[in-house]
Amino acid sequence: MPVVLDTHAIVWYLSRSDQLSAAALNKIERSVQAGESVFLSAISLVELIYLSEKGRLPASALVKLEEALQAADSSMVVVPLDSAVAEAVARISRSAVPDMPDRIIAATAAHLGVPLVTRDRQVQAAGIDTIW
Repeated sequence: MPVVLDTHAIVWYLSRSDQLSAAALNKIERSVQAGESVFLSAISLVELIYLSEKGRLPASALVKLEEALQAADSSMVVVPLDSAVAEAVARISRSAVPDMPDRIIAATAAHLGVPLVTRDRQVQAAGIDTIW
């Protein structure tokens, strides 16, 4: 089954960080091996640029993502923030997930009907299918 990766999950996956849980890594690798899509919300690209500009992430994190997205054999697919995702945001409670980028990422997974790989406990408690 395809998955959507939260921003931290994509960074940790591409950097092979041990911060990514074994269950999350296993699910991502199974999706890739099965030729299924590994989705990334467009808002995660924006977050990575922003965090890199602020010095909270090394520029290499953004370079790794760009390389992964451009690779001919890449399973990664950027999901645009379109009207369907925007409408799905209303299904993610603002009181449960107050941060708008997190709501958009959760809404992306909800719209696609696939699990979201995230460590974020607020998102995990919001009633969408998550893996961690």
